[in-house]
Amino acid sequence: MNMIDNETVITMFTLSGLNGTANYRVALFALTLLCYSVIWLLNLTIIVTVIVNKSLHEPMYIFLCNLCINGLYGTTGFYPKFLNDLLSTTHVISYAGCLLQGFVLHSSVCADFSLLALMAYDRYVAICRPLVYHSMMSKQRVCVFVFFAWFLPLYLMFMSTVTTSTSRLCGSHIPKIYCVNYFIGKLACTVSITNNVIPPFNYIFYFGHFIFIIWSYVYLISTCLTSKENRTKFMQTCLPHFFCLVTLTVCILFDLLYMRLGSETLPQSAQNFMAIEFLFFPPIINPLIYGFKLTQIRNRIIQFLCGKRL
Repeated sequence: MNMIDNETVITMFTLSGLNGTANYRVALFALTLLCYSVIWLLNLTIIVTVIVNKSLHEPMYIFLCNLCINGLYGTTGFYPKFLNDLLSTTHVISYAGCLLQGFVLHSSVCADFSLLALMAYDRYVAICRPLVYHSMMSKQRVCVFVFFAWFLPLYLMFMSTVTTSTSRLCGSHIPKIYCVNYFIGKLACTVSITNNVIPPFNYIFYFGHFIFIIWSYVYLISTCLTSKENRTKFMQTCLPHFFCLVTLTVCILFDLLYMRLGSETLPQSAQNFMAIEFLFFPPIINPLIYGFKLTQIRNRIIQFLCGKRL
């Protein structure tokens, strides 16, 4: 930190989440690198499979492809820095780097909910209104949906990050292994009105996404009970989506509850695990469950691995 006109200017943050890991840092580095490699392999497999197969250029698979791209985007905001910290004796991050990391992680989570909401809407139209599916989910509309699924999270998190960056800080210690706006905001000397308005708005906005997804699935289940064909569609395409939603929501809730109600009595390892759940489980589970459950995806991957023409 620098002193300018008797005012402290924070230029670096200290991350304390890795304190006490010196004895098993090498093993943790190896496991983390393996995990990050698996995330890239699984998600890239789905992305390439969807892109190179024209038969998969349908709304559901396009949304899935974007979900996997978002998985790589979000994890890239964490794993490279974390791997570097595991090999370093000092765990610091620049002020700009901290804001950037917080922006990437927050926007990735929000984009996950946006894309899952789109996938729920797609299944609702496909099962409940099949006669108008192709008109309601035309290529033009799908492009617009995907654009806003990315634009809104990036814009909202950009505004939140800009608001956070204008706060005067009275500390530089973050008790975590990565940066998030919540902890940067806690270091602020004073809390502005915008800091009290923007985060709650974002929470409510994306909680609305969650409510919409749940409502769509309640409606889908009631519709599928009346038709064997619809029940088959639901089991094949909706269950993987619902399982991915539950996984993401549980991981995010654990992290939010810890940030808001976390106890200092928890072991540091338990705190770190709760902090990285949403960066570990969803990016691995999403491509796995879709790769195994969706027949067309699974068949294309098997054909590729067997050396057959796609």
